Amino acid sequence: MKLNQLADNTGARKGRMRVGRGIGSGKGKTGGRGVKGQKSRSGVAIKGYEGGQMPIHMRLPKRGFNKPNRLEFAEVNVGRIQKAVDAGKLDAKATVTEDALIAAGVVRRKLDGVRILAKGTLTAGVTLEVTGASKAAIEAVEKAGGKITLSKPAQSE
Repeated sequence: MKLNQLADNTGARKGRMRVGRGIGSGKGKTGGRGVKGQKSRSGVAIKGYEGGQMPIHMRLPKRGFNKPNRLEFAEVNVGRIQKAVDAGKLDAKATVTEDALIAAGVVRRKLDGVRILAKGTLTAGVTLEVTGASKAAIEAVEKAGGKITLSKPAQSE
């Protein structure tokens, strides 16, 4: 078999519907738009407009509050840290900082800090220096013979 002989299975790719190409095409004449009216014409923008009545998205009550300056943490599970230690990307004997986690490819970026979560299992006694951790994650690390040092998050502007 050669590259030019590769092909999809028959029926795997369906051709697009060509609208307004004759009565025999199944979508001719009005092109599936019905007859007359605003929606049959081009340049129609009536999504949220209700003919002058207050639109439903403005009538319904709003709930809750989104804090504009909330902190955004990069989250890491203890199982992911264990994988990195097993792969030799993290040194379990040295103190693992947020920068070390980035260098090892465990976290992409710091954001406002790194927070450790408890999913997975940890067997290596790792000393971690991070911004935050869940109670279960702290227990999991201490159970494995490690230690977590929490630092204050850098306030984002």
